[in-house]
Amino acid sequence: MPSSPPKGKQAALALLFGGLLPVIAFTIIEEKYGVIAGLIAGMTFGVGEILFEIIRHHKVATMTWIGNGLLLALGGISLVSNEGIWFKLQPALIEGAFAIALWGSCLLKKPLLSVVAEKQGQTFPDAIKIKLVGITWRTGVFFAIHTGLAIWAALDWSTTNWALLKGVGLTVTFIIYLGAEFFYLRKNV
Repeated sequence: MPSSPPKGKQAALALLFGGLLPVIAFTIIEEKYGVIAGLIAGMTFGVGEILFEIIRHHKVATMTWIGNGLLLALGGISLVSNEGIWFKLQPALIEGAFAIALWGSCLLKKPLLSVVAEKQGQTFPDAIKIKLVGITWRTGVFFAIHTGLAIWAALDWSTTNWALLKGVGLTVTFIIYLGAEFFYLRKNV
């Protein structure tokens, strides 16, 4: 039986890299063969990611279902409308929902980052728990800003630049943001 990565690691990978292959397929095929062919390629790779997880892990991560389900729904709307814009809005919708979930968890006094850490057996002193509320809120701000950027990219940027933002841009800026949080925490804790 193939081994699967720990749940936390699998979820993090799904968040950062989920839906990347459909984006790459859409971008390459759309440039050479047009929007409809690009959409079909992107949607096919979305189904492929789901099937891969079923075969490899015998289940599909929630983020994969959400990301690819949204990708397939928006891809279907794009096919009917003959415009790739709906397909391109998928990253913005995922990032926007994540920002809302992070902020909502803070308002409910159960910051998502604390809940995830506790589910993995981590315990923190109260001083750290208070800091996790701030980090969770600021991470929501990061995703809200990136949502605005992703909407702008979907509406006005070339498909290649949009794909770069979705793939490399989100990952690199999130790593930079996490590095800044790390240094802020080190200095203030």
